[in-house]
Amino acid sequence: MRSIQDTKFSILELAPVRDNQSIEFSLRHALELTQHAEKLGYERIWLAEHHNMDGIASSATAVLLGYLLANTQHIRVGSGGIMLPNHAPLVVAEQFGTLATLYPGRIDLGLGRAPGSDQPTMRALRRGRQETEEQFPQDVVEILHYFADAVPGQRITATPGQGTHVPVWLLGSSLFSAQLAARLGLPYSFASHFAPRLLDQAIQLYRDNFEASEYLDKPYVAMAVPTVVADTDAEAQYLATSVYQRIQHLLTGQSIKLKAPVESMEGRWSAAEKIAVQNFLAMAQIGSVETVSAGLNRLLKQYEVDEFIFTCDIYETEKRLDNFSLLMDIKHQS
Repeated sequence: MRSIQDTKFSILELAPVRDNQSIEFSLRHALELTQHAEKLGYERIWLAEHHNMDGIASSATAVLLGYLLANTQHIRVGSGGIMLPNHAPLVVAEQFGTLATLYPGRIDLGLGRAPGSDQPTMRALRRGRQETEEQFPQDVVEILHYFADAVPGQRITATPGQGTHVPVWLLGSSLFSAQLAARLGLPYSFASHFAPRLLDQAIQLYRDNFEASEYLDKPYVAMAVPTVVADTDAEAQYLATSVYQRIQHLLTGQSIKLKAPVESMEGRWSAAEKIAVQNFLAMAQIGSVETVSAGLNRLLKQYEVDEFIFTCDIYETEKRLDNFSLLMDIKHQS
């Protein structure tokens, strides 16, 4: 059985916007977190592309990645993910090829097949382009082609990009990307931080059908895990009320700006909303170091993943940084 020490620890950052702070504050805190993660020894930090969401500031993902890369030294930085139906594959290859040229060996390109937004926003992003989710496999192959070494007679090259061999990951919350990642021999990351229901089935499908490739000789699986780690279980449960409010508001169409924790959620959500939030956060690890350590070991025993990618929606920035310090304590002490 894989141990915690042998499992890579990484971070998925959504650049959360707090209800009492500016967007600039959120972007600068994303850098603060990245620098903190680098010092602690995290493998990578990824940014997620979302649009028209007032509580998420990472919409211009490649631009923000450049800011993080310019102000760090060695931590891997990437997308978790770029929502490919919103973009022309060549543009994505050029953007990430530029980053890889400036910061070689530090870039990951995680690709998602959903638009990451509502229908009006999707139309505003695409402006009449006919990209669909069904074209995702073709678009992924096209991007891989742009990152490969150029071949004689190649009519379109990504400049920068061609020959940079940027590692491409497929991300998903359903079975589709698991099958595609297996067929193409790419690493796979499951979005269990918000859609855990198919996690077990997707991982098994990916492993059972994996075909070795020039990118990987065996399956490589990461799973996203929401976390709230504090000195005590009681403090962690208190801090987690910010997460509960954020997910409740997401599910009910309200502002998802991060709100301060409250003493209790009773009276703030209906029974149905409570169940929906709990289902959303089924993989969440909330508690003291001891509690979360036990929880991560259970996940590792059940899923045997190669990497955990942690999310965290703690309101206070210092407590949020502490969350990732405590997680790394778990890795070193287990």
